[in-house]
Amino acid sequence: MTTYANLPAPSPEQGMNRYLQEIRKFPLLEPEEEYMLAKRWVDHQDTQAAHRMVTSHLRLAAKIAMGYRGYGLPQAEVISEANVGLMQAVKRFDPERGFRLATYAMWWIRASIQEYILRSWSLVKLGTTSAQKKLFFNLRKAKSRIGALEEGDLRPEHVTRIAHDLSVTENEVVAMNRRLSGGDASLNAQVGAADGDGTTQWQDWLEDESANTAEDYAEADELSARRAMLVAAMDVLNERERDILAQRRLRDDPVTLEQLSTQYEVSRERIRQIEVRAFEKLQDRMRVLAREKGMAVPA
Repeated sequence: MTTYANLPAPSPEQGMNRYLQEIRKFPLLEPEEEYMLAKRWVDHQDTQAAHRMVTSHLRLAAKIAMGYRGYGLPQAEVISEANVGLMQAVKRFDPERGFRLATYAMWWIRASIQEYILRSWSLVKLGTTSAQKKLFFNLRKAKSRIGALEEGDLRPEHVTRIAHDLSVTENEVVAMNRRLSGGDASLNAQVGAADGDGTTQWQDWLEDESANTAEDYAEADELSARRAMLVAAMDVLNERERDILAQRRLRDDPVTLEQLSTQYEVSRERIRQIEVRAFEKLQDRMRVLAREKGMAVPA
């Protein structure tokens, strides 16, 4: 993908407020505009289109990055890593999937930030697997649930419980707890005054990465509802339309027009026409169902 030498970049010298003011100057994209820009990038590798998609989402990257304050890392560097994730998302974004770029990009942004935090905390050997990363970002919450927030080593029964809950080994729990409590830089270090009780610690500022937040539940519920709505909307299509649309737009490895033209013994152009028409019919039905359920109407 193209480099972004002219993107605004956060820096300690510049100041965070100035950076945030700069990125607010980039307009947000309407759904139709975003779709056309994404198509220009996918079909023609149009770097100007990709650049516009990135700059219009810099505010999203900064907002997500702000949720990772408290790790003792420069905020400017965390935002820079968030922007790297954003650019990777734009590079891989498929506008035909029916989702907005923001929904897709937030996962790439978070992944990029978390990888940076793990690297910076010298956890390359301790936090390379998915389960170990989960342990890093969720150990304190797991300790809190069982009342084990005291300093020092965990009791054996606590180690066993946390290892089971987070699907890691007991040795990994012990090693991670020691690392976070007093290794590279303690998460128990005081960072300032807290309201009412004197001091607060780095770990009190960590973003909760568990799936037990109201926001995550709301996102999961909406995704589930939209999947159900998609299944219901498919009823407006005949068997051939459903099959062609599913093979062309709902698979991770879409079937080619040539393959489908052979299967149905029609021209590639006819397959393309059926696909486009089926997608339009599906979109129209989805909009109707969304209005009936009081949900946001898909673009």
